[in-house]
Amino acid sequence: MSDVLAVEELRFSYRGSRRAAVKGVSFAITPGEVFGFLGPNGAGKSTTQGVLTRLLNGYGGRVEVLGRPLDGWGPDYYERIGVSFELPASFGKLTARENLEAFASLYSVATENPIELLERLDLGDAADMRVRNFSKGMQMRLNLARALLHRPDVLFLDEPTSGLDPVHAAQVRAVIRAQADEGRTVFLTTHDMHTAEELCDRVAFIIDGRIAELDSPRALKLAHGARTVTVEHLLNGEVRREDFALEGLGDNSRFLDLLRSDRVETIHSREASLDDVFTAVTGSSL
Repeated sequence: MSDVLAVEELRFSYRGSRRAAVKGVSFAITPGEVFGFLGPNGAGKSTTQGVLTRLLNGYGGRVEVLGRPLDGWGPDYYERIGVSFELPASFGKLTARENLEAFASLYSVATENPIELLERLDLGDAADMRVRNFSKGMQMRLNLARALLHRPDVLFLDEPTSGLDPVHAAQVRAVIRAQADEGRTVFLTTHDMHTAEELCDRVAFIIDGRIAELDSPRALKLAHGARTVTVEHLLNGEVRREDFALEGLGDNSRFLDLLRSDRVETIHSREASLDDVFTAVTGSSL
Protein backbone atom coordinates (compact mmCIF):
# COMPACT_ATOMS: atom_id res chain seq x y z
CA MET A 1 0.00 0.00 0.00
CA SER A 2 1.56 3.29 -1.11
CA ASP A 3 1.78 6.11 1.38
CA VAL A 4 -0.52 9.03 0.66
CA LEU A 5 1.71 11.39 2.58
CA ALA A 6 5.39 10.77 3.33
CA VAL A 7 7.52 13.18 5.34
CA GLU A 8 11.24 12.67 6.00
CA GLU A 9 13.37 14.94 8.17
CA LEU A 10 11.10 17.95 7.72
CA ARG A 11 12.72 21.15 8.98
CA PHE A 12 11.41 24.69 8.99
CA SER A 13 12.56 28.00 10.46
CA TYR A 14 10.72 31.29 10.31
CA ARG A 15 12.65 34.20 8.88
CA GLY A 16 14.48 36.12 11.57
CA SER A 17 14.11 33.38 14.16
CA ARG A 18 17.19 31.73 15.64
CA ARG A 19 15.14 28.73 16.71
CA ALA A 20 13.76 26.17 14.27
CA ALA A 21 10.02 25.56 14.55
CA VAL A 22 10.24 22.02 13.11
CA LYS A 23 13.39 19.95 13.65
CA GLY A 24 13.54 16.79 11.58
CA VAL A 25 10.01 15.43 11.69
CA SER A 26 9.33 12.13 9.88
CA PHE A 27 6.13 10.11 9.41
CA ALA A 28 4.04 8.44 6.71
CA ILE A 29 0.26 8.12 6.35
CA THR A 30 -1.61 5.44 4.38
CA PRO A 31 -4.90 5.63 2.43
CA GLY A 32 -7.97 5.72 4.65
CA GLU A 33 -5.98 6.50 7.79
CA VAL A 34 -6.91 9.18 10.33
CA PHE A 35 -3.59 10.49 11.61
CA GLY A 36 -3.62 12.70 14.70
CA PHE A 37 -0.94 15.35 15.14
CA LEU A 38 -1.00 16.37 18.78
CA GLY A 39 1.05 18.54 21.09
CA PRO A 40 1.08 21.69 23.20
CA ASN A 41 0.85 25.18 21.75
CA GLY A 42 4.02 26.22 19.96
CA ALA A 43 5.21 22.65 19.45
CA GLY A 44 5.23 22.82 15.63
CA LYS A 45 1.78 21.45 14.73
CA SER A 46 0.57 24.49 12.77
CA THR A 47 3.95 24.95 11.10
CA THR A 48 3.95 21.35 9.87
CA GLN A 49 0.39 21.70 8.62
CA GLY A 50 1.33 24.99 6.96
CA VAL A 51 4.09 23.25 5.01
CA LEU A 52 1.86 20.33 4.01
CA THR A 53 -0.88 22.67 2.74
CA ARG A 54 1.73 24.75 0.86
CA LEU A 55 1.11 27.88 2.89
CA LEU A 56 4.76 27.88 4.00
CA ASN A 57 7.72 27.56 1.64
CA GLY A 58 11.42 27.17 2.23
CA TYR A 59 11.32 23.93 4.18
CA GLY A 60 14.05 21.33 4.39
CA GLY A 61 13.70 17.57 4.07
CA ARG A 62 11.48 15.50 1.78
CA VAL A 63 7.71 15.70 1.49
CA GLU A 64 5.62 13.65 -0.93
CA VAL A 65 1.85 13.81 -1.27
CA LEU A 66 -0.09 11.35 -3.43
CA GLY A 67 3.15 10.03 -4.91
CA ARG A 68 4.49 13.39 -6.01
CA PRO A 69 7.03 15.71 -4.34
CA LEU A 70 5.20 18.56 -2.66
CA ASP A 71 7.12 21.20 -4.59
CA GLY A 72 6.23 19.39 -7.83
CA TRP A 73 2.55 20.19 -7.48
CA GLY A 74 0.88 23.16 -9.13
CA PRO A 75 -2.52 24.75 -8.44
CA ASP A 76 -4.09 21.33 -9.06
CA TYR A 77 -2.86 20.38 -5.58
CA TYR A 78 -5.86 22.17 -4.08
CA GLU A 79 -8.24 20.02 -6.08
CA ARG A 80 -6.77 16.95 -4.36
CA ILE A 81 -6.71 18.22 -0.77
CA GLY A 82 -9.36 19.72 1.47
CA VAL A 83 -8.47 22.12 4.27
CA SER A 84 -10.49 23.23 7.29
CA PHE A 85 -8.82 25.59 9.74
CA GLU A 86 -10.08 26.47 13.21
CA LEU A 87 -10.91 30.05 12.24
CA PRO A 88 -14.05 30.52 10.10
CA ALA A 89 -13.28 30.98 6.40
CA SER A 90 -16.44 32.06 4.61
CA PHE A 91 -18.21 35.08 3.12
CA GLY A 92 -20.37 36.55 5.87
CA LYS A 93 -22.75 38.41 3.54
CA LEU A 94 -23.56 35.24 1.59
CA THR A 95 -25.77 32.39 2.72
CA ALA A 96 -24.36 28.95 3.46
CA ARG A 97 -25.67 27.67 0.12
CA GLU A 98 -24.17 30.64 -1.74
CA ASN A 99 -20.83 30.11 -0.01
CA LEU A 100 -20.61 26.50 -1.15
CA GLU A 101 -21.78 27.38 -4.66
CA ALA A 102 -19.11 30.10 -4.87
CA PHE A 103 -16.36 27.73 -3.76
CA ALA A 104 -17.64 24.94 -6.02
CA SER A 105 -17.24 27.26 -9.02
CA LEU A 106 -13.47 27.38 -8.39
CA TYR A 107 -12.97 23.66 -9.03
CA SER A 108 -12.69 21.85 -12.34
CA VAL A 109 -13.61 18.54 -10.69
CA ALA A 110 -17.09 17.33 -9.78
CA THR A 111 -18.38 18.69 -6.48
CA GLU A 112 -20.93 17.62 -3.89
CA ASN A 113 -24.50 18.88 -3.94
CA PRO A 114 -24.39 21.87 -1.53
CA ILE A 115 -27.75 21.16 0.08
CA GLU A 116 -26.98 17.48 0.63
CA LEU A 117 -23.63 18.40 2.14
CA LEU A 118 -25.21 20.98 4.45
CA GLU A 119 -27.85 18.48 5.54
CA ARG A 120 -25.14 15.95 6.34
CA LEU A 121 -23.72 18.47 8.81
CA ASP A 122 -27.12 19.49 10.22
CA LEU A 123 -27.07 22.85 8.42
CA GLY A 124 -29.87 22.13 5.97
CA ASP A 125 -32.32 24.41 7.78
CA ALA A 126 -29.71 27.20 7.71
CA ALA A 127 -28.85 26.85 4.00
CA ASP A 128 -30.36 30.24 3.16
CA MET A 129 -29.20 32.08 6.28
CA ARG A 130 -26.43 34.65 5.95
CA VAL A 131 -23.27 33.21 7.42
CA ARG A 132 -22.54 36.35 9.45
CA ASN A 133 -25.46 35.28 11.65
CA PHE A 134 -24.01 31.80 12.26
CA SER A 135 -22.73 30.73 15.66
CA LYS A 136 -19.11 29.59 15.88
CA GLY A 137 -20.23 25.97 15.88
CA MET A 138 -22.26 26.50 12.71
CA GLN A 139 -19.31 28.22 11.04
CA MET A 140 -17.04 25.33 11.98
CA ARG A 141 -19.42 22.86 10.39
CA LEU A 142 -19.61 25.06 7.29
CA ASN A 143 -15.78 25.05 7.22
CA LEU A 144 -15.86 21.27 7.11
CA ALA A 145 -18.53 21.28 4.40
CA ARG A 146 -16.30 23.53 2.29
CA ALA A 147 -13.33 21.18 2.81
CA LEU A 148 -15.43 18.19 1.66
CA LEU A 149 -17.04 20.00 -1.26
CA HIS A 150 -14.71 18.71 -4.02
CA ARG A 151 -14.30 15.15 -2.67
CA PRO A 152 -10.58 15.51 -1.90
CA ASP A 153 -8.19 12.61 -1.45
CA VAL A 154 -6.54 14.15 1.62
CA LEU A 155 -8.17 16.21 4.37
CA PHE A 156 -6.22 18.58 6.62
CA LEU A 157 -8.43 19.38 9.60
CA ASP A 158 -7.52 21.77 12.40
CA GLU A 159 -9.70 21.55 15.55
CA PRO A 160 -12.82 20.40 13.63
CA THR A 161 -14.91 20.04 16.81
CA SER A 162 -13.97 23.42 18.33
CA GLY A 163 -17.03 25.32 19.54
CA LEU A 164 -19.40 22.40 19.01
CA ASP A 165 -21.86 20.99 21.51
CA PRO A 166 -21.54 17.25 22.28
CA VAL A 167 -24.26 16.26 19.78
CA HIS A 168 -22.75 18.15 16.85
CA ALA A 169 -19.21 17.15 17.84
CA ALA A 170 -20.25 13.50 17.62
CA GLN A 171 -21.91 14.20 14.27
CA VAL A 172 -18.75 15.82 12.90
CA ARG A 173 -16.65 12.89 14.11
CA ALA A 174 -19.02 10.51 12.30
CA VAL A 175 -18.69 12.51 9.08
CA ILE A 176 -14.88 12.46 9.35
CA ARG A 177 -14.83 8.73 10.04
CA ALA A 178 -17.07 8.17 7.01
CA GLN A 179 -14.52 10.01 4.85
CA ALA A 180 -11.77 7.67 6.04
CA ASP A 181 -13.99 4.64 5.50
CA GLU A 182 -14.35 5.77 1.87
CA GLY A 183 -10.56 5.71 1.51
CA ARG A 184 -9.69 9.34 2.15
CA THR A 185 -6.72 10.20 4.32
CA VAL A 186 -7.19 12.60 7.25
CA PHE A 187 -4.45 14.67 8.89
CA LEU A 188 -5.98 15.92 12.12
CA THR A 189 -4.56 18.50 14.54
CA THR A 190 -6.49 18.97 17.77
CA HIS A 191 -6.32 19.55 21.52
CA ASP A 192 -9.53 17.53 21.93
CA MET A 193 -8.19 14.20 23.15
CA HIS A 194 -11.64 12.61 23.07
CA THR A 195 -11.89 13.36 19.34
CA ALA A 196 -8.35 12.08 18.76
CA GLU A 197 -8.97 8.92 20.76
CA GLU A 198 -12.24 8.15 18.99
CA LEU A 199 -11.11 8.94 15.44
CA CYS A 200 -7.40 8.37 15.05
CA ASP A 201 -5.78 5.16 13.87
CA ARG A 202 -2.43 6.56 14.97
CA VAL A 203 -1.31 9.72 16.72
CA ALA A 204 1.99 11.56 16.83
CA PHE A 205 2.94 13.78 19.75
CA ILE A 206 5.18 16.65 18.69
CA ILE A 207 7.18 18.57 21.29
CA ASP A 208 9.55 21.44 20.56
CA GLY A 209 9.57 20.66 16.85
CA ARG A 210 10.26 16.93 17.20
CA ILE A 211 8.03 13.85 17.32
CA ALA A 212 8.28 12.35 20.80
CA GLU A 213 5.84 9.45 20.38
CA LEU A 214 3.99 7.87 17.44
CA ASP A 215 1.66 4.89 17.77
CA SER A 216 -1.98 3.88 18.01
CA PRO A 217 -3.97 5.48 20.86
CA ARG A 218 -4.39 2.06 22.47
CA ALA A 219 -0.68 1.24 22.38
CA LEU A 220 0.19 4.65 23.84
CA LYS A 221 -2.37 4.29 26.62
CA LEU A 222 -0.97 0.89 27.54
CA ALA A 223 2.59 2.20 27.50
CA HIS A 224 1.99 5.34 29.54
CA GLY A 225 -0.80 4.47 31.94
CA ALA A 226 -1.58 1.96 34.66
CA ARG A 227 -4.95 0.21 34.83
CA THR A 228 -6.55 0.86 38.20
CA VAL A 229 -9.67 0.14 40.19
CA THR A 230 -11.21 2.99 42.19
CA VAL A 231 -13.25 2.29 45.30
CA GLU A 232 -15.42 4.96 46.90
CA HIS A 233 -16.36 4.13 50.46
CA LEU A 234 -17.77 5.75 53.59
CA LEU A 235 -15.50 6.70 56.47
CA ASN A 236 -17.00 8.56 59.42
CA GLY A 237 -19.91 9.64 57.25
CA GLU A 238 -17.70 11.00 54.46
CA VAL A 239 -17.06 9.48 51.03
CA ARG A 240 -13.41 8.55 50.57
CA ARG A 241 -11.71 7.35 47.39
CA GLU A 242 -8.90 4.83 47.07
CA ASP A 243 -7.13 3.66 43.91
CA PHE A 244 -5.70 0.16 43.51
CA ALA A 245 -3.48 -1.24 40.78
CA LEU A 246 -5.38 -3.85 38.77
CA GLU A 247 -2.39 -6.18 38.76
CA GLY A 248 -2.45 -8.35 41.86
CA LEU A 249 -5.78 -6.92 42.97
CA GLY A 250 -7.06 -10.29 44.19
CA ASP A 251 -4.23 -10.47 46.74
CA ASN A 252 -4.50 -6.86 47.95
CA SER A 253 -5.56 -7.12 51.59
CA ARG A 254 -6.77 -3.52 51.84
CA PHE A 255 -9.00 -3.95 48.78
CA LEU A 256 -10.38 -7.26 50.10
CA ASP A 257 -11.08 -5.71 53.49
CA LEU A 258 -13.10 -2.95 51.84
CA LEU A 259 -15.13 -5.48 49.85
CA ARG A 260 -15.98 -7.36 53.04
CA SER A 261 -17.21 -4.18 54.72
CA ASP A 262 -20.59 -2.56 54.18
CA ARG A 263 -18.99 0.84 53.49
CA VAL A 264 -18.39 0.54 49.73
CA GLU A 265 -20.39 3.03 47.62
CA THR A 266 -18.99 2.44 44.12
CA ILE A 267 -16.31 0.40 42.36
CA HIS A 268 -15.11 1.13 38.86
CA SER A 269 -12.08 0.35 36.75
CA ARG A 270 -10.05 2.97 34.93
CA GLU A 271 -7.60 2.81 32.07
CA ALA A 272 -5.29 5.56 30.98
CA SER A 273 -6.84 8.08 28.61
CA LEU A 274 -5.18 10.01 25.81
CA ASP A 275 -5.27 13.00 28.18
CA ASP A 276 -3.05 10.99 30.53
CA VAL A 277 -0.72 10.16 27.64
CA PHE A 278 -0.60 13.84 26.65
CA THR A 279 0.47 14.76 30.18
CA ALA A 280 3.02 11.95 30.38
CA VAL A 281 4.58 12.69 26.99
CA THR A 282 4.51 16.50 26.97
CA GLY A 283 4.94 17.13 30.67
CA SER A 284 1.94 19.45 30.70
CA SER A 285 -1.80 19.05 31.06
CA LEU A 286 -4.43 20.18 28.61
